[in-house]
Parts: sequence; C-alpha cells; structure tokens
Amino acid sequence: MEKQDNNTSRRDFVKAAAVATAGFMIVPRHVLGGKGYVAPSDKLLIAGVGVGGKGESDLTGFAKNPKAEIAFLCDVDDRRAAASVKRFPKAKYYKDWREMFDKERRHFDAVSVSTPDHNHAIVALAAMRRRKHVYVQKPLTHDIYEARVLTDAAKKYKVVTQMGNQGSSSDGSRSVMEWYAAGLIGEVHTVYCWTDRPVWPQGIPWPAAKAEVPKELDWDLWLGTAPYTDYVEKLVPFNWRGWWDYGTGAIGDMGCHMVDVPFKTLGLNYPSDVQCSVGSVYVDEFKRGYFPESCPPSSHVTMTFDSPSKQVGKPVQLHWMDGGIQPERPMELGPNEMFGDNGNGVLFIGTKGKMLCNAYGRNPRLLPLSRMDDVNVPETILRVPGQEEGHYTQWVDASIAGYGEMELSSDFSIAGPLTEALLVGNLALRAYDIRVPGANPNSFQYPGRYKKFLWDAKDMKITNFDLANQFVKREYRKGWKVKGL
Repeated sequence: MEKQDNNTSRRDFVKAAAVATAGFMIVPRHVLGGKGYVAPSDKLLIAGVGVGGKGESDLTGFAKNPKAEIAFLCDVDDRRAAASVKRFPKAKYYKDWREMFDKERRHFDAVSVSTPDHNHAIVALAAMRRRKHVYVQKPLTHDIYEARVLTDAAKKYKVVTQMGNQGSSSDGSRSVMEWYAAGLIGEVHTVYCWTDRPVWPQGIPWPAAKAEVPKELDWDLWLGTAPYTDYVEKLVPFNWRGWWDYGTGAIGDMGCHMVDVPFKTLGLNYPSDVQCSVGSVYVDEFKRGYFPESCPPSSHVTMTFDSPSKQVGKPVQLHWMDGGIQPERPMELGPNEMFGDNGNGVLFIGTKGKMLCNAYGRNPRLLPLSRMDDVNVPETILRVPGQEEGHYTQWVDASIAGYGEMELSSDFSIAGPLTEALLVGNLALRAYDIRVPGANPNSFQYPGRYKKFLWDAKDMKITNFDLANQFVKREYRKGWKVKGL
C-alpha cells in the first residue's frame, strides 16, 4: 500500500509563491522570458514509462506543446529506449518504474504509460495514487476488472486522464456525431467495425525453444504482472500482442480506434450480451489446432447494447470483425468506391440511411456518396486544434488547468467503459475455446462455442457460463500484487 504524499508539490509551491508576491510586483511574462516563454509554474513535467516505439511517438507528441517537458524516461529495454534517450537528453533514465516513482515522485506531475497491455493498469494506478495525471495507451487495460478500477480511480484521485486513441480527437469523429444528431440516417440499429489486424502471429502454439535474454532487456521487469516464463525469440517488442498473457489481440489493438466512434455517437455503454466465432488453424488436414494461450487468427464478435443513453431507444448490434473478415458491401456503395480504407472501416446502418468512415473516424461520408452534395450540418461540437496530434496537447493543457477544468476526448469516464466493452468481446473469444475440465475426450468439450454469453455489467460477470469469468480479473504474479488490482 503506497503512502499518500502530503507534501506540497513543486508546482503548487511555485504557484502559491507567485500569488503571494503578486501584490508587490506584476511583471509581464514576455519581459521575463521573451516571446514564447512559459513560466515554470505552467510547465507539465512528464515521466514516460515505456518509451520505445509508440512510447517514443507519444512523448514526441507531448513535447510539441511548449508547456510540456519530458523529465524522466523509463524502459525495461535499453535498445527500445535509445531513441528517446537521445531525443530527450535532459531526462533522467530508469529501468524500473517503481524506483522512479519512489525516488522522483516530487519532481514530475504526470505519467505517460506505453508498456505492453498487461502492465498498463498497475503503472497507471500507482501514478494516480500519487496524484499524477495519466495518459495511457490503448487499450486502457488488459482485464475488464482493471478498466473498472482505473475509471473509478480517476474520480477518486481527481487526476486528468486520457487514453491514447488519437482518432477520438479527429474532426471526422465529430462530424459523424453531428450528422447522426441531425437525423441524417435515422435511428441506427446495426454497426460494423472491421480491421485487417492482426499483423502479428496469432492462433499458434507457444514456441518450444527458449532463448538467451538480450543483455539490454530486463526480462523479469518486462513480464511484470504476467506469469513467469522463459524468454523466447520474437515476443519482444511487438508480437506479444497475440498472446493472452500480455496482449488483447486485434480488438485490443484497433478496437479503441474503431469502436470509439459509434460508442460516443450512439451513447453506448456496457453490452448486455456477446457471441462470437473464430477462424480455424489446422495442425493437419483434418484437426483444428487448440492453442488457448494465443488469440485467434480471425474473429467475428457480436455485442448487443440494450439501452444506449443518447439518440437510440432500441437495442443496437455492434459487429467486430478482424483478420481480414469484412461485412457485406452496402448496395449504396459503387463498385469502385472504397469500402473503408486499408482494411479498416466503420459502417452505420440506420432507419433512414447509412454512414461510413475509416479508422480513427477519418473521411466520414453518407451513402450513396451523392448525398454528400447536400450535407449542410453546422458544427456544434468543439474541434481539437491539430486533431489527432492535438490529442496530446489537449491532455497537457488539461493537466495544467487541473481536474474538471477542461473536457477531454477520451478521459477514463469514456475510455474505461469503451475498453470494458471491447474486453467483453475478448471474454467471449477466450470462452469459445474453453474445454470442460475432466470431460471425456470423446464427449462434447467446447460448450462455449455455441452460446450467447449474457453479461452482467454491474457485477462484471457472465451469468450463463461461469467458466468464462476466470478471465474477468487476472491473478498477478507474486511480488506484483497491489491493493485494488
């Protein structure tokens, strides 16, 4: 259990001092530091946890805001961290985020988390308990339970939060919401979201041969909350996404980008039921492989949302498709017109028409495309300057302004329920391949393959197939357990 930090933060002290002295002397900021000067009290000092790859691009995005300063870097792999260490030479570097938090807690204001999925929650919760604002890459968490914990923690600790689904700040996603509110396609009852992911191996057995751990990598720290296993080749830095112990598959990678648009447009919350089917991997000509450690190579997940909170009064069915599976092409779309973009898309089907957009809410259009000539809907939703890049600046500005002072595109009140809904889809995928313990090998062993799973969001459980509930909340590895997770 971490102790509460009762000491006044550096930033609050500077602000208090400034207020105290304001009656004696008021000096314009441009006189103090010239054009573009940002006072220390208005700087957001950021600590990055996971600073290679996407973590590097996140930090670069924050640093474009003159109010942000990258103060600390932390990564378990020196190879992955090298570019950020070079880009931010003044930032002190750590390998263990726990050490950084303990030693430097008074010297940073906010934390960016871009680790593999299985360590998102433990880092983010530790930061929030220290009253640090947090930016967490998508999906928000690995488990359903973790998503609920982080959503509640953001309110409890009153910190500014944002999930890294940058399309949530795009103009396109806002246009979709405005067109729908204007009634251009009537009442939506069906949504399709599809992606070409995975672009990493899935539906395969765990490698049999262990390998030597690279000297730059702290393997135990990389595993973190996950069960211990020997290091294997090609898991780090990217292919972990296809393994349930670390990643959340295609829906975890792209779902927060794709489903975010209908989720906010229709006012969706938690699904009431979920069902799925998955692509097969064959170990020989006739026998399907059984690889429960790995996400499936392709899937179709269908979720029902009973009581959307905004425009819709009837249930909405949302279809998630990955691995190259796509819905039937709309009749209103011409034979040479793009259906989504680069294997990704979102299709809304309403009582008065259809609407299509690409990943991240980009390039929204009504179907048939000739309807676009008559679109004249005023902008009623505030745009984010810089759109997807502005997603970073928005969080920096909101963190400086303070909790509750600014509206964000994907704070945890939005990102938490969205992530939970997607992870309910993963719950179905994992339950699909559950074998009944102790069953006769010749008997019916996979009851989950033929069920519609009923989801009780309040109690976070499947009510008609208890075997599935083991995936709602993981048991963290010994030494990594913390109160609340």
